[in-house]
Amino acid sequence: MTLQSLTRASSELSVLLRQTAGKAKMPGADCCKNQSSPTAPEEEASSMALLMPLVLSWVISSISGHRSKETERSVLLHTVENLMCCSQDGRAHVFLASQAAEHPGAFDYGFLLRISEDARRADALNEYLSSRSYLAGYVPSQVDSEAFALFHGPPHQQHVHALRWYRHIAALQPHMNSQATDTSRGTPGPGLAPTAVARANEQRLLFDVFQEVFVPQHGNRVLWYCCGPTVYDASHMGHARSYISFDILRRILMNYFKFDVFYCMNITDIDDKIIKRARQNHLLEQYRAKKPSASQILQDVLTAREPFQAKLAETTDPDKKQMLERLDTAVTAALSPLQGAIKSGAADATIQSQAQVLLEEAKDLVSDWLDSQFGCQVTENSIFSLLPKYWEGEYHKDMDALNVLPPDVLTRVSEYVPEIVEFVKRIVDNGYGYESNGSVYFDTAKFDASSGHSYAKLVPEAVGDQKALQEGEGDLSISADRLSEKRSQNDFALWKASKPGEPSWDSPWGKGRPGWHIECSAMAGSILGASMDIHGGGFDLRFPHHDNELAQSEAYFENNHWVRYFLHTGHLTIAGCKMSKSLKNFITIKDALAKHTARQLRLAFLMHSWKDTLDYSSNTMESAIQYEKFMNEFFLNVKDILRTPTDITGQFEKWEAEEIELNKSFYEKKEAVHEALCDNIDTRSALEEIRALVSQSNAYMAARKSAKLLPNRMLLQSIAQYLTDMFKLESTVMPYLNVLSDFREGVRKIAREQKVTEVLQLCDAVRDDILPDLGVRLEDHEGLRTVVKLVDRETLLKEREEKKKVEEEKRKKKEEAARKKQEQEMAKLAKMKIPPSEMFRSETDKYSSFDDTLGKTSAMHIVQSVSLSGKVGGALSYFITLRETRRVVSSLLCRVCQHFRFTPAARWTEELSSALMAL
Repeated sequence: MTLQSLTRASSELSVLLRQTAGKAKMPGADCCKNQSSPTAPEEEASSMALLMPLVLSWVISSISGHRSKETERSVLLHTVENLMCCSQDGRAHVFLASQAAEHPGAFDYGFLLRISEDARRADALNEYLSSRSYLAGYVPSQVDSEAFALFHGPPHQQHVHALRWYRHIAALQPHMNSQATDTSRGTPGPGLAPTAVARANEQRLLFDVFQEVFVPQHGNRVLWYCCGPTVYDASHMGHARSYISFDILRRILMNYFKFDVFYCMNITDIDDKIIKRARQNHLLEQYRAKKPSASQILQDVLTAREPFQAKLAETTDPDKKQMLERLDTAVTAALSPLQGAIKSGAADATIQSQAQVLLEEAKDLVSDWLDSQFGCQVTENSIFSLLPKYWEGEYHKDMDALNVLPPDVLTRVSEYVPEIVEFVKRIVDNGYGYESNGSVYFDTAKFDASSGHSYAKLVPEAVGDQKALQEGEGDLSISADRLSEKRSQNDFALWKASKPGEPSWDSPWGKGRPGWHIECSAMAGSILGASMDIHGGGFDLRFPHHDNELAQSEAYFENNHWVRYFLHTGHLTIAGCKMSKSLKNFITIKDALAKHTARQLRLAFLMHSWKDTLDYSSNTMESAIQYEKFMNEFFLNVKDILRTPTDITGQFEKWEAEEIELNKSFYEKKEAVHEALCDNIDTRSALEEIRALVSQSNAYMAARKSAKLLPNRMLLQSIAQYLTDMFKLESTVMPYLNVLSDFREGVRKIAREQKVTEVLQLCDAVRDDILPDLGVRLEDHEGLRTVVKLVDRETLLKEREEKKKVEEEKRKKKEEAARKKQEQEMAKLAKMKIPPSEMFRSETDKYSSFDDTLGKTSAMHIVQSVSLSGKVGGALSYFITLRETRRVVSSLLCRVCQHFRFTPAARWTEELSSALMAL
């Protein structure tokens, strides 16, 4: 902001205020003179107090050039006129002022009063809302209802901001629903709640801080993309804050509201942080492998400390400065013992030990110093892939330990480089990107100036924040030469030309690698298409990451609705400081799980709003532990009551006033829980309602116990079953089932090796007969681990019966096949017992008569007509002694020879003789 621009804006404002002074009366304003009203100075002060926020907003907007000057002048003129008008009762007619005090996020729509045509009114409203961050902080008020009443129907879909505003205001105006059917997208209007979400009280799920009714684009199906981790270090509780919170939201959408959620998440395995950390680790390993002397280590640490201390002196960010100071203190503490040992001439072993301690404490300084010297010489791409692969594996283990559901689709940047290149090419082809020195940048000014687009929808006030923009670009991409390549400091990299010491891939612009923001856009677009329902991420990703994602994706798809709903989880802090890997201020998930169970951590998050900052402290965890004990005690008491012996009719007891009162409270609390979950998935309020229900149930059980009476079993069972369904106790059961499954698999392996059939049958009985009654399905796969699933008990029992039917049919078919085979064998044996001379006599339909002399004549003819050697003759002499059947065969062969007038050679006769002997 320059003095010249501020002076110019102030001058224009003065002119506008003078122009407005003579126009600021409504037709009925004169009557104010005869009514009691505030004194002139008071009224002037009041008006100026109301004007100041608007004046400042207009001055800043004028200077930044974010909106057109004519639009801002018009908006200001109409608003000032409304602020200075008086109504008939003499009070200042400020269309929004009172609401602005109550709702800082509310907007001023007073200028709409001067526009009579709906089309022009929609244009003006859309332009006005396009510069406001109504996705992050919008609070509807009575003023919105009044502005809503000015429209006779929804704005055209080209007015995306006005249309979105209209939809959620209509959704909060039940009496207007009958008039507000929206057909602009071919979907039900805002007055119609999603069928799957509707309940008896017609509540609807309201999302985001401005309470917009959640209506997916494709009926009951929800397309959800979540920004995943950048895997270069251990996952910490800051990650757990996001991924447990999103897991809670996802489970509630699926299991409570019955949405069909398709959940996609990415793994960032190409990034400036990963590249730098991989190089540093590689160079430090090489340094250690050389086994430098203690004096060399000391000298190198002192050399590396010089640029580090210069960096410390330049750092202004308090959190980062505190982190660097802690590191410097640790290095200083390790330096002194080594310097003292060397000076005093201590033993080599002592000196070397102190040197290794120093190297460990100063490894960040030394690795950074080594990288500045030799980082450009690291060229092997595998070095940059091993680090993220390892930490991705650790991340998945942590998520499994936290009982976080895996995504339906997991995308890795390294696997989508071709898609990213194509994504960047189309953005350039559409006119929103430009190449510079082998890199490609997004042209934010051109995008923002184009019709139907607006840059920085989420946090417009952050435009120009160079610190945030440079953090988004990455440490390796903010050198002076890189920054000079851009047309504007607000532009960001889509594709980065790789420098020495960086991994690279081929592209139309040369060897390079993807920018950070483009990665999510390309991967999400490949899986979910041109528009998704929900995009999730941490609060700090709003700008520049999500705003840049929005811009480049809408530039690629040429639409303005790439994301329908953004969900941003709040930060997790330790003693008020944000938890961050880059600040080395974090507690790993493994460390947290060493102190608390996954369920206790989840309860801690449930007891706080998913979108607010959560301070991870002993008090926070103690509250979660006490809540868990409170619930566990209730379930144990109910189980004890249900174990009390009774016959089937004894379960149904007469309801007295106490039961009726508790049941009434039960339904009221269920309704209150439902309303809380419909209200932006307010788990904190839902848990408080559940606590109240359990407290009343405990009081009821205690009263019955003191009166020496048994509590009503069926009522308590209903309450306990409801709570069990709400908490979905799978996380409690699954670890035990996994242990049982692994034990069973080990037993089966030994039984197969030892061929103990009875043990294998018992293992099958556990799988097929016992566990299905408990709602557990085991799926055995040869060579793979047994899959354990919790399934509805009735479903499993039906599957078991169907399986038994199939097996019974198989058994019957097998028995029938065996019976037929046995009958065929018996028939064959019976035929073999028939004398050859009688075998064919029963087949009178085939043979009319039989020649009883044929066999002898034919056999003798073979001997007389074929000249044979003595050996062959001896064999045939034996052949003549065979049974009648063989005589018949020889007779037939003789006839064949006679027919063809063929005398076989001796070799052939020998072979024929051997074959006949084999018969």
